[in-house]
Amino acid sequence: MGKNLATKILEAHLVEGELVPGREIAIRIDHTLLQDATGTMAFLEFIAMGVPRVKVELAAQYIDHNLLQTDSKNADDHVFLMTAAQKFGIYLSKPGNGVSHQVHLERFGVPGKVMLGADSHTPTAAGLAMLAIGAGGLDVALAMAGHPFHLPCPKIWGVKLVGKLPPWVSGKDVILEMLRRHTVKGGVGKIIEYYGPGVATLSATDRGTIGNMGAELGATTSVFPSDQRTREFLESQGRGDAWHSLAADPDATYDEYDEIDLSTLEPLIACPSSPDNVVRVAEVAGVKVDQVIVGSSVNSSFRDLMTVCKILDGRKVAPHVSFNVNPGSRQVLENVAAQSGFMSLLLAGAQIHQPGCLGCIGMGQAPGTDQVSLRTFPRNFPGRSGVKNDRVYLCSPETAAAAGIYGVITDPRKLGELMPWPNVQNPEKYLLDDSSIIAPVADTSGVEIVTGPNIVPFPDFEELPEELAASVIIKVGDNISTDAIMPAGNKVLPYRSNIPAISRFVFDQLDPEFPKRAQEKGNGIIVGGENYGQGSSREHAAIAPRYLGIRAKLAKSFARIHKANLINFGILPLTFKNPADYDLLKQGDTVLFNELRKLVAAGAKEIPVQVDGQEIVTVLEVSERDRQDLLAGGTLNYVKKQVKVEA
Repeated sequence: MGKNLATKILEAHLVEGELVPGREIAIRIDHTLLQDATGTMAFLEFIAMGVPRVKVELAAQYIDHNLLQTDSKNADDHVFLMTAAQKFGIYLSKPGNGVSHQVHLERFGVPGKVMLGADSHTPTAAGLAMLAIGAGGLDVALAMAGHPFHLPCPKIWGVKLVGKLPPWVSGKDVILEMLRRHTVKGGVGKIIEYYGPGVATLSATDRGTIGNMGAELGATTSVFPSDQRTREFLESQGRGDAWHSLAADPDATYDEYDEIDLSTLEPLIACPSSPDNVVRVAEVAGVKVDQVIVGSSVNSSFRDLMTVCKILDGRKVAPHVSFNVNPGSRQVLENVAAQSGFMSLLLAGAQIHQPGCLGCIGMGQAPGTDQVSLRTFPRNFPGRSGVKNDRVYLCSPETAAAAGIYGVITDPRKLGELMPWPNVQNPEKYLLDDSSIIAPVADTSGVEIVTGPNIVPFPDFEELPEELAASVIIKVGDNISTDAIMPAGNKVLPYRSNIPAISRFVFDQLDPEFPKRAQEKGNGIIVGGENYGQGSSREHAAIAPRYLGIRAKLAKSFARIHKANLINFGILPLTFKNPADYDLLKQGDTVLFNELRKLVAAGAKEIPVQVDGQEIVTVLEVSERDRQDLLAGGTLNYVKKQVKVEA
């Protein structure tokens, strides 16, 4: 029986365990990726381990999120990241050089490598047949220090692609079709592997788009084979020597199957306010559009932006529409400019911004009150744009450009009445300039890490107590995102290296009084529904609640990365044995955990809790290694203890 590609890569990197779905495994990491919204805290954690230099093949730090400098905080943190990267042997991509995912694809990605990134959209590297996994900053810091990455062994979900995309339909519509079919929970615990004859019709950047938004399915990661299209992209980047062929065996099997006939797809759009609220564009055509943004984390490649340039060439954006373009990298910007693409945008009335994440993380570009915003971004969670009750749709560059011209949501196939389908291809040879990437040096003895006043040492957290009495501080529903738990945006992100300060914003959108109430109670728990903690990898959604006294989260189910982050910072991730017990709990209830430490240490899976005289059985589904971290009050505490023991 043949092997699928994901299994081959996992086997080549397996350090501990067996490849049996659900069992814990540990894998060796080749590349690590940090961005500035997660990198400051990851560096503080790395520094706390006392490791003099990174121990992976390649580590990269990108400054791509916190580019808006309204005071000294972001600028100070950029200097901290630059000097820390120099000190520890890490590549540094300067502000304005581009979004981590696009730049890593261009300049560093290698087929068959395993990458761990402190960004949930790290799986963009699927475009180069990398097994790239998003994780919390502490997990990435541990990988940088040479530790393997532990995770439950995922199932491998084979998605066969046949046919070829019709005109005006693109890679974005493929992943929107997956979300339409399977929802934001459909990929939980799975690696999505795309195979079949249709794969060869998709470019590396098309595949990157699909891999990027596999995170919205809740998938561990996605992967494509390394074939001639992969080779084309690497050769266009002057990195052809990095290519080698990788594919599933002809008789490979998968744990689950699906099939998409690309030729049958239509333009799709995700309506407010979830990436899986997907319908055909034709179903919502005619809705007035106020803002359009193309680029940022996804759909910011040359092909995507040049397609928009071709569509807008010789035309004007509708008078009432604000049309914005965020290139994925300086390279994309330079190559589009070399083909006169940006002149088309300027003359059409578009606004061109620096390469970066920008509005995708809520760093500027917020829409107005009650305005409709069409974005090629990967997420439209409520309030992520920076505006409460926002109306954000997710779509392809083609659909975005059509809306820009017509001023309303428009099926991009209508553009065929104005022009031939542009059918843009990536260049055979890109113009290359790596001057904004600072390479590591061998001798770092003279490098001093510069720490600004907003960088506060990592807080100390206590061990798990023998007994615990805690109050329900808040009760929330299904699909609560990390954006809802720990908002981003220009008001909050500058405090990412200052846990006491950023903790003031926990649940700011849902319940601004949460931080005050949590601190008053001392020990607290949070009650949630299904898929609690979906979305971003930001570990601040675990660290900040822990700082406020949260010791447990009790939910119907957890998103993978958030659950791992909770364990990393000593918060018990408990689920209801009987989901109906969710209804028994309300805000303000006191929950008693008897013999808690004893039960966790003994490996108990069921943890009984007392609520108003009733017993509710909760489930602690974690590994033995996770239990040691929880007992210690968090992974960093446990690692420090081990270092002392070894010394």
